[in-house]
Amino acid sequence: MQVVGDTVGVDKSTVSRCITRVSTVLASKAGTFIKWPSEDRKREIKNGFYENGGFPGVIGCIDGTHVRIQAPVQDEPSFVNRKGYHSINVQAICDHEVARWPGSVHDSHILRCSKILKHLELTHRRVEDGIVLGDSGYGCKSFLMTPFMRPTEDCHERFNRAHTKTRCCIERSFGWWKKRFNCLHSGVRVNPEKACTMIMACAVLHNIAIDLREPMDDADEVDDSCIDIPFRGPEEGRTVRDHICRAFFG
Repeated sequence: MQVVGDTVGVDKSTVSRCITRVSTVLASKAGTFIKWPSEDRKREIKNGFYENGGFPGVIGCIDGTHVRIQAPVQDEPSFVNRKGYHSINVQAICDHEVARWPGSVHDSHILRCSKILKHLELTHRRVEDGIVLGDSGYGCKSFLMTPFMRPTEDCHERFNRAHTKTRCCIERSFGWWKKRFNCLHSGVRVNPEKACTMIMACAVLHNIAIDLREPMDDADEVDDSCIDIPFRGPEEGRTVRDHICRAFFG
């Protein structure tokens, strides 16, 4: 903000107020530009994921990434992530929802508290409705497929390879997003509430840029701050996972 202020000849506080106002307006448009796909769009997404990684029925990939922030005055320990710095844990499903939580909060907890989990629990009735791929940081559910932690059969290995190849798009998406908005990579020096608003504004602008096919150089960078912590809870989706594994990878 100091650099911008010096460049255009205004005080840093003026730049801060402008950024806050613009970010707030952009974040208010999230419902228009960040949304769950329609049924027609789901069919396109399934075909695209299958062509890329060979995994059937996928309508999205989920993961979390850290956005560095300055140490907050209130509840400071909650924002220290496992790598030892202060951050907001941003959870996203490719082309859909972005959620923001203190850096110490686990991916699976963010999902449990999100609207998208409630939506999937209410609407998902069969495999044909589409599934989301997540890493071992999530619990395996009928609509959320995670890899086999200890594969014992060849079909498990094939399942895991297709899962990894298909799910890597979320890491590329985070890398692309942070390259387009460098503040997400280098960090934002504001309080957590303002940081969350700025993060959502960047998500809205990113989706607008994708819709307008705005070009980017070297867009396939992979984000290295994605969270990968094994989930130790019950895996209610194992029956569905076994069915997909034997039907498609056996």
